[in-house]
Order: sequence, then C-alpha cells, then structure tokens
Amino acid sequence: MANVIDDDLYQRTKALLEPGDIELNGAIVHTDYDGREDVKMMQATIDVGDVIAEAAGRDPRDCYVYSGNDDPDFSSNQHQGLMLDGEEFVWECQQLLREGSFDVVFYYEASADQEGILEGIRELGFEATGVEGD
Repeated sequence: MANVIDDDLYQRTKALLEPGDIELNGAIVHTDYDGREDVKMMQATIDVGDVIAEAAGRDPRDCYVYSGNDDPDFSSNQHQGLMLDGEEFVWECQQLLREGSFDVVFYYEASADQEGILEGIRELGFEATGVEGD
C-alpha cells in the first residue's frame, strides 16, 4: 500500500472490491475541485474514464458515460463508462466531496493495466492512489 493519501477512503474502496462476478481493481483520484466546480469535475471523470478504457484495451470513442438519472439504484454522483455496442461495463465511479474537494473512486476490471491507469491519471495532473482487489 504505497503512497496512500487518504487511508480511510483507501480502506472503504478496498472493501468494495471484494470478490464478485468479476475481479476489480480501483483508483482513488484526488482533485482540488470544490463543490462549485462540477463541470470541471465531470470533465475530469470523462478524462480518467478514457485513460481506463485505453488501459482496458478499448477505444474511448466507443464508450459513453451513463449517469443513471433514470435509475433509482444510482446515486446522484455515480457514473458508469459503458460500451456503445451494448452495455458492457468498462468502469464505474463515485464522485465524493470530502473535506472541501472532490475525490473520485473508480472501479474497473482487474485485467486492465493498473500501472498504466495510475500513470495516465497523474499525467492528467491529478494525484492517484491505486487499490487492488484480492
């Protein structure tokens, strides 16, 4: 567990990666965006989603963001990256306003290039903490 910026959020994210239908890894993206910068936050979400799609071997142009506005099981700051040719899962995230700025927790298939994802997020200018499932 190297370079963990927020241990509580790391532990909560790790718990959500418990074995299920697919093996998952995650990334916690730390931003300086406050609650008034929701447009920047959404663009950051899309940009990180593109990094994840590429690291998972998918073309980001073939993905779309589903925000679940018509789904009562989604929260207001929960989004999914899905493939255009179906509803194949690429990534999911939750945008969390914590201590005055947004952190975004992403989940994706463990087969994606974890180090490539973290490097890509950092190249976007954000701090990132990787979280690997068991």
